[in-house]
Amino acid sequence: MKQNDIGKEIVEKEKQNSFDSESSRQLILRLSKDLTNELGKGFSRANLFNMRKFYLEYPDVQTMSGQLNWSHYCELLIIDDKRKRDFYEKETANSQWSVRELKRQIDSSLFERLLLSKGQANKEKLIQLSTRGQEIAKPTDIIKDPYVFEFLGIPENKPLLEKDLERKLIRHIEEFLLELGKGFMFVGSQQRITINNTHYYVDMVFYNKILKCYILIELKTTKLKVGDAGQLNTYLNYYKTEINESEDNPPIGLLICAEKDEIGAEYILGGFENAVYASRFTYVFPDKDLLIKELELVMNR
Repeated sequence: MKQNDIGKEIVEKEKQNSFDSESSRQLILRLSKDLTNELGKGFSRANLFNMRKFYLEYPDVQTMSGQLNWSHYCELLIIDDKRKRDFYEKETANSQWSVRELKRQIDSSLFERLLLSKGQANKEKLIQLSTRGQEIAKPTDIIKDPYVFEFLGIPENKPLLEKDLERKLIRHIEEFLLELGKGFMFVGSQQRITINNTHYYVDMVFYNKILKCYILIELKTTKLKVGDAGQLNTYLNYYKTEINESEDNPPIGLLICAEKDEIGAEYILGGFENAVYASRFTYVFPDKDLLIKELELVMNR
């Protein structure tokens, strides 16, 4: 990769001449002008700074993913924490994210949300994410908290009916699938269930090809309530009995709600034979600094 060669040249000149930060800045500025005059676009000062950092972070180009391009790496180089950067690099390759999708996942703090989901943050999980990326082997592996719906463009405090939220998510189904994560396929909305001649409707149904199971999602634009989980559990029982094929694993239920408190959620979600979970949603990117502080508190317990 030519960017690595240019970065190497800059770093070696800095070492040979014992440059301080100001001298290094002047070197890059001169090199930027020379390369632009000689070769054309692509050698801005900012780009050369990235090439320098790229060489320092990836001295062995053989270890890099061949599925990522220079624009991907420019986004990754913004991340100083190597473990976090390794996670996003592996997930970009595994999930074949575009540069726009990678930027969105970084901005939505996917790394921190996965670590904090279900209060299971620990050093072992941190190492797993940074070395292998997100691995999905059990239902809890697909749960995030919160889910981020910034792509809907809805103001944070604007009240919205559940049917309107559902319509907007369907209209932005590609972005919603990206937020849900690996292996999700959209089956449909308002999927009818008939029990004793009474019709019920599941808000949204997905199938996860990794877990080999249906995911039933109920949207709640209010705080998680006592009856919400029982309703969803009924739907899961129906799918398990009437819809599942022999090769399917038991379905999973997910309540995506505006608010929940952890103690109340324990009582509301506990005791079911089926896997029923609840997560919050937000219309804006979560505060990254607060998430990092929360993560540090959990990791240092």
